[in-house]
Amino acid sequence: MQKRFASFMVRQCLIPEIDESEDGMILLSPDRRSRLTPLLHAYWRFSRGMTLGVRGCVIDEAGRVLLVRHSYTPGWHFPGGGVEVGQTMKAALADELKQEANVELAGEPRLVGLYLNSRASQRDHVALYRVDAWRQPAPFVPTREILEAGFFALEALPEDTTRGTRERIGEMFAGREQSEIW
Repeated sequence: MQKRFASFMVRQCLIPEIDESEDGMILLSPDRRSRLTPLLHAYWRFSRGMTLGVRGCVIDEAGRVLLVRHSYTPGWHFPGGGVEVGQTMKAALADELKQEANVELAGEPRLVGLYLNSRASQRDHVALYRVDAWRQPAPFVPTREILEAGFFALEALPEDTTRGTRERIGEMFAGREQSEIW
């Protein structure tokens, strides 16, 4: 069923190039955003009213930040994701860090700010947490969603680190004025 749906979406020119993984899972190209994204945002607009996500700036002992690269959207980002109905932001953060980078909270994360992510939608908001106390019980293993995860020095971020991620790093580590917009 999933293959037939993906095939239909490609024929309708709604999604970019696809690949099939060894287990038969359909993967979107990580270099381009799907043309299906605006349709999903329209669905969320009517089904959810407002969306809330969390991201974590995980910092290692050398002062490097953890970034991830997704299979479905270009660039490097802080790990994170959506807050589900009935879920707290901290619980969502813990779930996303575990799912995306095999990182577990070992202390209280600190809320850095709440941002309007108007590039995604006028209804999308992102809570950013700073995570200093954490552990990684085993090394990160790539998944269908997260292709890469790694710690990067502030002066050596990957070239395609997203604008929003770079701006938050500048605010937290270079003393830039904090924006309300992601």
